[in-house]
Amino acid sequence: MLPGCKTREIAASKDGGAKTLVFSDDFERAELGDAWRRGEGEGGSGRWEIKEGWLHASDIKNDPLWWIGQLPDDARVEFDAQSLSDAGDLKVEIFGDRKKHESGYILIFGGWRNALDVIARLDEHGKDRKAQRSRKVTPNKTHHFVIERRGTTITWWVDDEELMSFEDSAPLRGQGHRGFAFNDWTAPVKFDNLAVYRLD
Repeated sequence: MLPGCKTREIAASKDGGAKTLVFSDDFERAELGDAWRRGEGEGGSGRWEIKEGWLHASDIKNDPLWWIGQLPDDARVEFDAQSLSDAGDLKVEIFGDRKKHESGYILIFGGWRNALDVIARLDEHGKDRKAQRSRKVTPNKTHHFVIERRGTTITWWVDDEELMSFEDSAPLRGQGHRGFAFNDWTAPVKFDNLAVYRLD
């Protein structure tokens, strides 16, 4: 079993259904370890690194940090996130190929200098993305993210309030669409307390 990985039955998902924890990581160590791999984006000069129990990044330029495990088709992902500047720009990728940026869905809270919240499919600038005026990332505040997919719907909560949902009539599933990654453009950000669940 990979470091940081635990499997157990737990009570309920956001809508009350059963869920099973398949992976967790609290980043309480010095090195990333074998559960994580840097992917391909635009070749940022920054590093993914652990400091004081958090996963830190800046100037990554969309080189995602992929968990090497595989998401279930119906899954829930939870984690904590902070932006260390007014830029906001807290970004993750889900149901990607565990290699490249924009190979799945991209979720961005406070993107474009804290102006937009976005769920995008394969292209964060695409015409089919869903975007809204941002509810705003608060610098240095720990925001709690919950992302679930059930069937054709992705639902995203931030700090226990539903932020957005995205309906996809042709959902990205199966091989090539089982990855989860943290990501970053240039803003200094950090992440912690990742938990990945299978929704039963």
